Amino acid sequence: MNITIRRRTLLALAAAWGAATTHAQPAFPSRPIRIVVPNAAGGAADITARTVGQKIAGPLGQSVVIENKPSAGGVVAGEQVARAEPDGHTLLLISSGTAVSAALFHTLPFDTLKDFVPVSLLATFDLAIVVREGGRFGTLAELLAYGRANPGKLNIGTPQIGTTQNLAAELFKVTAGIDAQVVPFNGTPPVITALRGGEIDAMVDILGGLMPQIGSRALRPLAVLGAQRAPQLPDVPTVRDSGGPLAGFNVTSWNGLAVPARTPPAVVERLSREVQSALAQPDVKKRLLELNLHAQGSTPAQAAEHLATDVRRWGDVITRAKIARQ
Repeated sequence: MNITIRRRTLLALAAAWGAATTHAQPAFPSRPIRIVVPNAAGGAADITARTVGQKIAGPLGQSVVIENKPSAGGVVAGEQVARAEPDGHTLLLISSGTAVSAALFHTLPFDTLKDFVPVSLLATFDLAIVVREGGRFGTLAELLAYGRANPGKLNIGTPQIGTTQNLAAELFKVTAGIDAQVVPFNGTPPVITALRGGEIDAMVDILGGLMPQIGSRALRPLAVLGAQRAPQLPDVPTVRDSGGPLAGFNVTSWNGLAVPARTPPAVVERLSREVQSALAQPDVKKRLLELNLHAQGSTPAQAAEHLATDVRRWGDVITRAKIARQ
């Protein structure tokens, strides 16, 4: 066999081996897809995952199953997905809470920024600072003036310590330059009860959960914490509308999807395209808006930057507020 024939034979064998190897790897997806949600069934995170999951199932040609694994800091769900096969068939619902946990906990059974690859954002949702109707404050300016004139006397309630709402309140008081007490409660209902009973002066929480109280005129929204006014409350200003040190204030909560690290880039891109397509559909936008969520798809790179930025920001807030890491 001369050199030319031998070379052609080797090239043909290499091509055949490559084709066989490619053929041996099943096309994605090859089985049902799981979305592991670190929250209980029935809440906004769960409904978001189910809504998007139903929409991407058709284009992907596989069913999408939601698994609820609630736990403190999302540890159980995160660990399960971090250890899953990195083939795109297991996803994790991540959120601003994921970023908070990365900043708050000394140790986690996974590295939030290294063990996951974000696929896309799903939605953003507004937070608001509210007071009781008929109380001493009718505007945010009045609350800020009181806080500055009475150091240590203004009490702002939030859900549990270390939640996005809790850290948003800490960031608000530090940025505003007021000496206020941020008081954590065991969930939203106790905070509302304390506010309506006059035990605290104000509260910071996710707007969606406050809308029934606002609608019944039990609570008055003073401002939303994001950069834009909330569509459902167009007459309520943003915190940044106050100007001064709060002119750049911007805090919203969010959620998204991620897969285990080492998932093939082509699989990540495919999932991201399908998720973004689903979020662009009018019925999905409408369903999420009913939950006071704003559909917000993104590229994997944008989602990764969003997560990393939040981890850094909340780590800084935890340090400045002297919150003990757990």
